Amino acid sequence: MISIVLRGLAAAVLAVLPLVVSPASAHAAEVLPLAEAVARLPVGTESREGYSRDSFRHWNTGLDPADGCNTRAEVLIDEAIETPAVGAGCRLTGGRWFSYYDAIWVTSASSLDIDHMVPLAEAWDSGASAWSAQRREAYANDQGAPQSLVAVTAGSNRSKADQDPAQWLPPAADVHCRYTAEWVATKLRWNLTADTAERAALTELAAACPDQAVSYEPAS
Repeated sequence: MISIVLRGLAAAVLAVLPLVVSPASAHAAEVLPLAEAVARLPVGTESREGYSRDSFRHWNTGLDPADGCNTRAEVLIDEAIETPAVGAGCRLTGGRWFSYYDAIWVTSASSLDIDHMVPLAEAWDSGASAWSAQRREAYANDQGAPQSLVAVTAGSNRSKADQDPAQWLPPAADVHCRYTAEWVATKLRWNLTADTAERAALTELAAACPDQAVSYEPAS
């Protein structure tokens, strides 16, 4: 009898509690053909006035502040093909990575950069200049989408610098469709604009990639 009463009370309490929606379920992911995704990008005029890399705080303590690893290290661990050993102070030893920009295997974490798919300066030009400092920090440390931060060779990352796809594409030609999709997904995720030259280049790339899909979820 007591257990029946307790179950009844629990049910009554649950009935009046508000429904809690987790952040992960607040936005539904969309999957679009690349050409359609490019067409969704709003066109805007870019301006770098006032830009400073320091406006985007990174790397912060990452997804798990208790693990002792910053965002850079967490991305390296997550993207490793062979997981490195994690020592004191989150020092990484061993491990193996594939830099897809230039199709190079890497066995030293120190030889890798974490590339912002849409560079910080480009993000600033495309709308982030109007964001709060907190949102810019969230962008610079975004691990909520696999394409936002990419472990690649330092050489390929520095060759790319802050250029958009009208100016730079990965040396490995067979990944251009993937790279274009990930660029567009990141811009859509963060509601960033594209300038006319960038939009034209993306449209041309999409035409050459008819089977490429874009998957993105709007950032909170």
